[in-house]
Amino acid sequence: MQKNYTEALRLYDEAISKNPEFSDAYLNKGLSLMKLNRPADAYEVLTEAISIDPTLVQANLVRAETALLLGKLTEADNDLKLIEKEYRDSSRFFLVRGNLLDAKGQPSQSIEDYDKAIQLDKANVEALVNRGAMYYKQADLVSAQKDFKAALAIRPSQIEALNNLGLIAIHDNQLDDAVTMFDRILNLNPANALALNNKGYAYLRLGKLDEAAKLIDRSLDIEPRNGYALRNMGIYYQKSGQPDKALAEFNKAIDIAEPVDELYGLTGKVYYEKNDKVAACKIWKQGIILKDPVSIAEFEKNCK
Repeated sequence: MQKNYTEALRLYDEAISKNPEFSDAYLNKGLSLMKLNRPADAYEVLTEAISIDPTLVQANLVRAETALLLGKLTEADNDLKLIEKEYRDSSRFFLVRGNLLDAKGQPSQSIEDYDKAIQLDKANVEALVNRGAMYYKQADLVSAQKDFKAALAIRPSQIEALNNLGLIAIHDNQLDDAVTMFDRILNLNPANALALNNKGYAYLRLGKLDEAAKLIDRSLDIEPRNGYALRNMGIYYQKSGQPDKALAEFNKAIDIAEPVDELYGLTGKVYYEKNDKVAACKIWKQGIILKDPVSIAEFEKNCK
């Protein structure tokens, strides 16, 4: 597939060299660059397309998507406002604007746009998955599960939907179902770091410690800065009676400074088990700020 886009790029460059005012060639070149995961280059080419033909509104839509990937939220917003009238019946437009609203921290408005995208195209898998992800963040797991299942009914290989259904199954303590979901991802891509880690976590919950450690270790080989995988390796060491190694992994996860469920609570528990109440209470206090339920409960019980 990558070969095809590279060849397409060559053909669009050829077309542009013959006719430098051929705005559609710039648009298609921008789309190919997006497929090749070169958003910064795509943004420049799409800007060129728009400067040649300001009525080429599709270029604004694609440039808005590209701007989102580059974290240029104001630029994405400007492009979408410019083309809103022309795209009032476009499922893709509302998907992109929903993604922008999510990036701007406006979940309710984001869900409204995903609703609109799905009304206009019931087979918009990306809108279903993204709306499901919003529901998941809001802990509305029933609505999230419904959206992920609807996405899989259309596209059985949709990795985010499979992964999130696996996480919901873990939450519901349906651990064998969770493993099945992660295996479906690993059958498609044996090197998927998230699926390896999440399957490892399900195995930790099932008490299959050695199998869990192998999976989490493979995940960390692929993606060393995954806070959840570091936390899970810490849980493995904790369950294996190696508290110092557990602390080392938990502290690596804390150093990354990304939100990881129960991380501070679990870290404090290891300090407490090592009879270091001062360190335990200190870390739980930090966890309370992050609304970590384990930290809140343990601080209440042990640090008052």
